[in-house]
Amino acid sequence: LSGTMMTEAIELTNYGTTDATVPLSISFASDFRDMFEVRGLKREVRGTLVPPRVEDGEVRLEYIGRDKVARRVRIEFSPPPNKLFADRADYSVELPAQACVSRYLTVTIEVEPLPGAAPDTPSAGIFQPAHCLADDKELRVGRAAVRAALVDSHIVMRERRRVTARVRSSNPLFNAWINRSIADLGLLTTDLPTGPYPYAGIPWFSTPFGRDAIFTSLQTLWLTPALARGVLRFLAAHQARETSAFRDSAPGKIMHEMRKSEMAATGEVPFALYYGGVDSTPLFVVLAGAYAERTGDTALIDELWPALERAAAWVADVCDRNPHGLLDYRRESEGGLANQGWKDSHDSVFHADGHFPDGPIALVEVQAYASSAFDTMARFAAQRGLAEDSARYAARAAKIRQCVEEKYWMEEAVFYGIALDGHGELCRVLASNAGHLLAFGLPEYERGRAVAGVLESALFHTGWGVRTLAAGQARFNPMAYHNGSVWPHDNAICARGLARYGRKEAAVRLLQALFEAAVTFDMRLPELFCGFPRRRGEPPTAYPVACLPQAWAAGSPFMMLEACLGVSIDAARNEVRVEQPILPEGIDWIEIRDLRVGKAAVTLTFRRVDGKVVASADRSDVKVVALL
Repeated sequence: LSGTMMTEAIELTNYGTTDATVPLSISFASDFRDMFEVRGLKREVRGTLVPPRVEDGEVRLEYIGRDKVARRVRIEFSPPPNKLFADRADYSVELPAQACVSRYLTVTIEVEPLPGAAPDTPSAGIFQPAHCLADDKELRVGRAAVRAALVDSHIVMRERRRVTARVRSSNPLFNAWINRSIADLGLLTTDLPTGPYPYAGIPWFSTPFGRDAIFTSLQTLWLTPALARGVLRFLAAHQARETSAFRDSAPGKIMHEMRKSEMAATGEVPFALYYGGVDSTPLFVVLAGAYAERTGDTALIDELWPALERAAAWVADVCDRNPHGLLDYRRESEGGLANQGWKDSHDSVFHADGHFPDGPIALVEVQAYASSAFDTMARFAAQRGLAEDSARYAARAAKIRQCVEEKYWMEEAVFYGIALDGHGELCRVLASNAGHLLAFGLPEYERGRAVAGVLESALFHTGWGVRTLAAGQARFNPMAYHNGSVWPHDNAICARGLARYGRKEAAVRLLQALFEAAVTFDMRLPELFCGFPRRRGEPPTAYPVACLPQAWAAGSPFMMLEACLGVSIDAARNEVRVEQPILPEGIDWIEIRDLRVGKAAVTLTFRRVDGKVVASADRSDVKVVALL
């Protein structure tokens, strides 16, 4: 794949001792269904499907959408087939003994707005990454085209690896998992004009999402800050400037997702540029703060400052309208998402007896994001000499933390409830959302430790990871999308929280569990898998329609590894801190090579010695500090 072009080689090998003539037929068709149709939405009216045709030795497929945009597929062949039809290419292949013969085809996607199309129709264009192949007829189809596409892809991947610290260990299987995860992140990342951006997942979410990209950037920030930079600039460029109930937008909000599909362009769904996520906006601020600490890149923060102020103003405005000063959400239109946290399925938030709450809903983990965002703005404002603004932001953060401790804590469960409903009633449900509180440092220390203990218990931990919902809750189902399944990114955030509250042994057990799960999934963790308890000799149960690969699943091992190794980076001090590192079982050493801090780089090695893990560093201009 290269931009809008797919090249394919079909090889036929004759292992026999005599020549052979082999028939080969390649069939093709397209119904040009919108992704939302594939996902199950029914349409009363569709566009016009043009009959397929053969022109100049090529097959042309075409669809004229209701958005007045023509979508075309052009299929070319090398060598030309013996017979070519509108739905099939027939070859009679002469295959000498002990020989290999290839046939090639190229599939090119074209999108063209027709007269009458709105000039800003979101579906009227395709972004062509800078590294794509030139439109050279000699390179369009055949052996040279395939080789050029491979070289093109390798160059792009090599450049991405060049700016990423390399992770290597004593365990070949662990290395394979790490390498596959890096490759998948590269596969999902597109070079947009604002910089690299990880699309959420294949096949359902191969498009920019806000929350997913932010968490993926946080997962990989310590190894490659370039991804976070691209994400921040893209999200700032698409920040909401107006209020729209249909798109759940308001000035300052950060987008939830962007689609260039026909149904998005016609307004059949609101997702052309949709803002129905309550957490993307505070997380945008959090990522900016983490990026600044990691890189010292004050120039980017200066560039983003107006967007950061608008984002903080939106969060503050919503909090001011909540009777408890919390960040909440309510769907503004029927076509939008009913639930607007990361668990955005319709049944993911409920009361202890299973009934759904009235809105607006204040999710517990969102309060951690909001308080962290205000703390970040307080720090930024202080650095810019805005003392009054800094104090105001800090006071807002403290108020949210206090309210969470007062309103969400369930003493009988030693855990935090999942949400407050619109009546101020707590949804007394044990869900993994509380693990996010730990990752962002909101709870009092002893309460955080207590939550960690519950997350480690069999209520949550399946042996393959932590479930999204504790066993025994009203809507618990280990096969449900959000109500009992295991999500790798959720586990990575929980592992970060466990380590933050002194439970590194539990964090490394989570890393170990997901590593062992990855082995059963060919080293590629899916978006999620089912939350059945682990049984000897049985792999985890796959969730049938999970994205594979998924960006924040691929990024999960890196956040977990960062937490277990206790690595933190302060670019302003030119310093890497290492605090009480721990290694998974079966791994004797891990090396982090070329970890860049400012203009310098350092290589860290963590080695098991006499039952303890000892960190060492090569000679470098970067200061490495061991914290006991």
